[in-house]
Amino acid sequence: MTESSTRPTGVNTTLVGRSYAPIETYEVSRVKIAEMARATGAIHPAHYDPDAAWALGYADVVATPTFAVVVAQRAEQAYVGSEEAGIDFSRVVHAEEHFTHHRPIVAGDRLRTTVHVDKILERAGLTLVSTRAEIADADDAPVATVRSTLAVRGEGR
Repeated sequence: MTESSTRPTGVNTTLVGRSYAPIETYEVSRVKIAEMARATGAIHPAHYDPDAAWALGYADVVATPTFAVVVAQRAEQAYVGSEEAGIDFSRVVHAEEHFTHHRPIVAGDRLRTTVHVDKILERAGLTLVSTRAEIADADDAPVATVRSTLAVRGEGR
């Protein structure tokens, strides 16, 4: 029996401090920015119209602040989706999300994300998993930091 299988939720707590290097480059497109803007009810023309974005000084259409979660969650799959993590995603409830933006995300950006497992706490049949996704551009300049906490429910919860 492995250590993670004896835990209330099966989450492997020994992975705290582990980092997952970028495995793909996320290419930000106008279409994806517009989809997220529509999904979140953002109506500013700079999310849809390049001319409106250029008039505000952006290189192309600009993403809503929450767009960074799209990039972060794709990268987090390297950890969350790994067998080693022991996370049963059918038992996951998203607990919280925090964004720190170093600059706006715009169409044409090529982003790479490193995911860090910052903390894992077990409380009353729940495991709280906190990750940090550091998103950088093609020049390795910081773009955004996304801190996320997932609550993994134990069986019967």
